[in-house]
Amino acid sequence: MSELEAWEDLSNIPADPPVMRDLCAACERPSVVCWCSALPAERLTPQSNVILLQHPAEEKRCLRTAPMLQLGLAENKCLIFKGKKFPLPKHENLENILLQPNTVLLYPSKTAVDIRDLENKDESYNLVLIDGTWPQAKAIYASSPILHKIKQVKLLTSTSSSYIIRTQPTEGCLSTLETAAEALSQLENNPLYKEQLVQPLHMLCKYQLENGAVTHQSKEFLIKTKTYPKLIGKRLSKLLKSTNECVLNQS
Repeated sequence: MSELEAWEDLSNIPADPPVMRDLCAACERPSVVCWCSALPAERLTPQSNVILLQHPAEEKRCLRTAPMLQLGLAENKCLIFKGKKFPLPKHENLENILLQPNTVLLYPSKTAVDIRDLENKDESYNLVLIDGTWPQAKAIYASSPILHKIKQVKLLTSTSSSYIIRTQPTEGCLSTLETAAEALSQLENNPLYKEQLVQPLHMLCKYQLENGAVTHQSKEFLIKTKTYPKLIGKRLSKLLKSTNECVLNQS
């Protein structure tokens, strides 16, 4: 093909942008993969509030679970703040929330207590979760001194993750949605939250599996069965050891 012919081909490319798929106004996903029909018929209204400290990388994931949580709960019952360090001037009212005596941080530290052992079970809590991978969560915690001052709680559960289309570090890991749903059920002493809030995740995984996705085993499982396709680096080895220690501390 001559240079002139190549330029003629380029000139024939239509200037109009490609037709975009219709997006759902609520979840902002293409209508054909919208999971809104699986949301609770009426948005749930727990006594407590969920505060997500979200790593910026989470916003770029196409299969996020935080929007499911936010749309499943009543308005302003799930607040999301984005960043790698908290609080920052852009995080309106976050510092005030973090300093309230009824605020607890769900983080598996050595000093964390079982969330079911909180003294005032009838009180409304601000339940703070860090939304990101385990290394991202540790980095956010390390760079946010205010989080170290908050009463820390841990979640003891035998629930297995339904997020089977995403590889988890270890067998006991739950998605942000599942963690919040389980925590709310324990705080409110009501299984409704873990039963209803996770339904959009079930719908998402079902659709993905029906359209070519495969079930993912955890990295821990793959390593134990010697089927992990990569060499185990120092970072992964340290992560698995750290996560397993948290699980042992909680059991």
